[in-house]
Amino acid sequence: QVQLVESGGGLVQPGGSLRLSCVASGLTFSRYAMGWFRQAPGKEREFVAVISRSGGVPYYGDSAKGRWGISRDNAKNTVYLQMNSLKPEDTAVYYCAATSGTEYYTHYAYDYWGQGTQVTVSS
Repeated sequence: QVQLVESGGGLVQPGGSLRLSCVASGLTFSRYAMGWFRQAPGKEREFVAVISRSGGVPYYGDSAKGRWGISRDNAKNTVYLQMNSLKPEDTAVYYCAATSGTEYYTHYAYDYWGQGTQVTVSS
């Protein structure tokens, strides 16, 4: 059974940082590109970032460019999202997801999802 378990969310002040982690089990981790999405109340699920199977190629959505970094450790079956310079509009539930395909930017392309971790940016 495949499981993706996110952690690291919480309440942070504007301008602060958080590091999200996602540990995968039940799949051959290195065969999947790993992505992060987010969903705020009343909004559609939004692409944040994705990293290739080997970890060599990251892609970012507009919300993450220049502020955040995605990385992975295939030995630990873990993908990370380092979020800096957080803004109130970054408040959302953040999900990690795994895809065996090559279409990265739409959530329909992903095979497996975690349950999500809440990030709240507020003073």
